[in-house]
Amino acid sequence: MNIYLFLIVTFIFFILLRKKKLLYRNNKKLKNFRKNFTSKESKIEKIFARNNERIINDPNINLVIGIYDREEEANLKTNIHRARLYKFCKSKLNGEYIYKDKSDNFYKIINEKKEYI
Repeated sequence: MNIYLFLIVTFIFFILLRKKKLLYRNNKKLKNFRKNFTSKESKIEKIFARNNERIINDPNINLVIGIYDREEEANLKTNIHRARLYKFCKSKLNGEYIYKDKSDNFYKIINEKKEYI
């Protein structure tokens, strides 16, 4: 009888312990989500994402690509420039407008003449 009682108690103990581990695992996921959602880095990333969307939707905003830009920044700016060219058929890069015609040729207007790139 004591052996059966001991087995039942240990069985219940293991079931409760397992349930408790599952609860803690879910809380860890919730804590990680909350931590990432309220962190300063995620807020900064959201601000940059909004700024990039604003720049993509206006081809008149000047994109300046300098020699001291990091590679990631230069890639982001060139991708934004390409997206604006295909969406609006014009984009301002380093102070000059670049246009795209119907046959996918790119040009600048210099002295009222088209200069193809």
